Amino acid sequence: MNTVFKNARMVLPGEVVRGSLSVADGCIAALHNGDTGVATIDLEDDYLLPGLVEVHTDNFERHLMPRPKVQWAELPALLAHDAEVAAAGITTVFDALGVGESDTESLRGSTWTKTLATLDNCTAQDLLRADHHLHVRCELPAPNTIELFEPFHGHPRVSLISLMDHTPGQRQWENLEVARIYYTGKKGWSTEKFERQVAHAATLQAQYAEPHRRHFVDYCRAHGIALASHDDTTVAHVEQAHAEGASMSEFPTTLAAAGAARERGLSTVMGGPNVVRGGSHSGNVAAAELARHGLLDILSSDYVPSSLLGAVMRLVEDEILTLPQAVATVTRAPAKATGLHDRGAIEPGLRADLVQVRMAELADGSRHAVVRGVWREGRRVL
Repeated sequence: MNTVFKNARMVLPGEVVRGSLSVADGCIAALHNGDTGVATIDLEDDYLLPGLVEVHTDNFERHLMPRPKVQWAELPALLAHDAEVAAAGITTVFDALGVGESDTESLRGSTWTKTLATLDNCTAQDLLRADHHLHVRCELPAPNTIELFEPFHGHPRVSLISLMDHTPGQRQWENLEVARIYYTGKKGWSTEKFERQVAHAATLQAQYAEPHRRHFVDYCRAHGIALASHDDTTVAHVEQAHAEGASMSEFPTTLAAAGAARERGLSTVMGGPNVVRGGSHSGNVAAAELARHGLLDILSSDYVPSSLLGAVMRLVEDEILTLPQAVATVTRAPAKATGLHDRGAIEPGLRADLVQVRMAELADGSRHAVVRGVWREGRRVL
């Protein structure tokens, strides 16, 4: 079935053009300057963006465990997560699932077998709005990381693996006081427990981090899976990731690390919440600062799906990036970095993954981007 969108402000790779767009067989067939005279859908001068591509979101985990120690059933958790990302304009999502944790009552300390089966079953029944891929986050110092990775072994949805080391005192938690506030606040640890865990974490890191790192680097090479480093702080961290074949540096914590990633051809990934909030909750480098230095390649929603579009508009409003440049950080750049060359831009021949966005004027005079329609492969999903 052919569909024609008219009266659209189409955000193309290098410009914004008023015109129309036609879709056939799930792909963009043609772009038209001005009014075609016919339309299936009138966008009423709203923006038309490529569907957003999300490479790192913890949102599925949040639905699976909405409170500490409270596990939710897999099917309603997945459907709620899927609906939320679609409502944020995300048509391709890499569900970030963590493996490796000493606490067996936590998500990352238990098996993901039922979750993967639920995702496969829902896809087979065409119940999902977004196109779901898997991003496996491997906690290197955890003793059980390789064991808990087993359900993902050979799974066709695994398209990205990231190497994490959250040992306090380095990388994301280089500042121990910031780490203390996080763990005592979010996880409810006492100060005494935090201090015990810090000492224990250093022991685990010394025993497991390097052998586990070698295991997953070899796995990615053998299976052709994209590899990402996580929380690079120093140039040495980036050099190691580059030597191991990583294509992405997720959430570099310093300007120096981000610069080193750019020099070595690694895409930098920063959090949308970091942009929207005006800085990192961990006290690390601000995403907007990287953007000002030309070092921001990809935005991820991290833990708030709606932050993707909010961050795009914030970068534009602050005159750090143009609209096409900002949109590319959540569409073309993440698609390219993960090998999805069939999407990520409004161009003939690519998938018709599209998002209709209207800028709403709020009572205080500010403007907010509102998603009014979402199409995946030409089919309306929201």
